Amino acid sequence: MTDPVAGSSNGMENLSDYQRERIEENRQKALNLRKARLLTHPYGAEKRQETALSVNNVIKVSGTKYIDSGGGFLIEQRTGADAAQQQTEEPVSDAVPVPVEYDECVECGDRFADSYLLNTFDYAVCDACRDNEGQHSLITRTEAKQEYLLKDCDLDRREPVLKFVCRKNPHNVRWGEMKLYLHLQIEKRALEVWGSEENLLREKEQREEKREVAKVKKYNKRLKELRMDVRSSLYDKTGQGHVHEFGDSEVYNEAEDTYTRTCETCGHSETYEKM
Repeated sequence: MTDPVAGSSNGMENLSDYQRERIEENRQKALNLRKARLLTHPYGAEKRQETALSVNNVIKVSGTKYIDSGGGFLIEQRTGADAAQQQTEEPVSDAVPVPVEYDECVECGDRFADSYLLNTFDYAVCDACRDNEGQHSLITRTEAKQEYLLKDCDLDRREPVLKFVCRKNPHNVRWGEMKLYLHLQIEKRALEVWGSEENLLREKEQREEKREVAKVKKYNKRLKELRMDVRSSLYDKTGQGHVHEFGDSEVYNEAEDTYTRTCETCGHSETYEKM
């Protein structure tokens, strides 16, 4: 019977000097890495305890040794040069803890690290103070432009650019997505644009008055066109023997914004508007 020790020694004798140096160098690296990992890792004692327990849970299947992990699967146990190579390939953990940054809630004053309003709209309010139906409600882009008289450049270009979320249109899913803004930030942007709430209200009133005046003018124009259509249908050229001659004289009525001219032959007067 061949002695295994002798056999291994004969195997070492058959190796070249370079191969023996490489084996010894790899073995020393593996030992140094293992010592460094056990010394620096905070859970080194637990790892050593797990390693000691794993020795008692070795199962041999078809000539291969496995370690029972206790979680329902087996881990192949490596020995000799494979184990040394595995140790050299495992990197030493150099993880550095990242400090957590906290923000102060503008409502309650508590410090917090994460919230919906902070992540979505960059507004420092914690989730406990969030009021979706009240002061933290959302407003659509169209409503913001109509109610606060804002332009696209006020929302998209003026610094800082306001953040928004996209939602499907509840009236029709085939329409484009709605852009929803935080109501508080829209009010603040309106004050930046108009200077004060009084200026905003004054501008809204002036625009409303201009809109009403335009409606009245449009109505009067349409009424005049209807009257002219009726008169033209009753006008009979064959029955008319007199043709009015107004000349260039006309009188302007500033209160009603109308003009009046009189026929030079029969005295007939006519009031009209100039469009």
